[in-house]
Amino acid sequence: MPAFFASHISFELYRFFYFFEWNLMSNIYVGNLNYSTREDSLKSLFEQYGSVTSAKLIMDKFTGKSKGFGFVEMGSEEEAKNAIEALNDAEFEGNRLRVSAARQPEGRSGGGGGSRFGGDRGGRSGGGYNR
Repeated sequence: MPAFFASHISFELYRFFYFFEWNLMSNIYVGNLNYSTREDSLKSLFEQYGSVTSAKLIMDKFTGKSKGFGFVEMGSEEEAKNAIEALNDAEFEGNRLRVSAARQPEGRSGGGGGSRFGGDRGGRSGGGYNR
């Protein structure tokens, strides 16, 4: 895995975007899922609005539990648009869903520089006792 991805997104997301053809028009982000939601129930929910090519929950790599979001790939842009309009803010398994068109992962800008202790503690010009 490229170093950029290792530091900015989880391995599960990297694997998802690498192995699935990325078609922005028919990929859907589904957030605020109940942690007990299963991929088959997510797929069934979206099949009401058209053919579902894939449904993927993102799992924590250490605990194996759901992170509460996932991605669904629909058969066409029109089906995806209908599903987004119908399911955004809808209740599913006790939670109100956040549904939108998925975006390709972008590089995140990291925090500022400085030392690992919270900033530049410079040599001669650093604070402390003045003589």
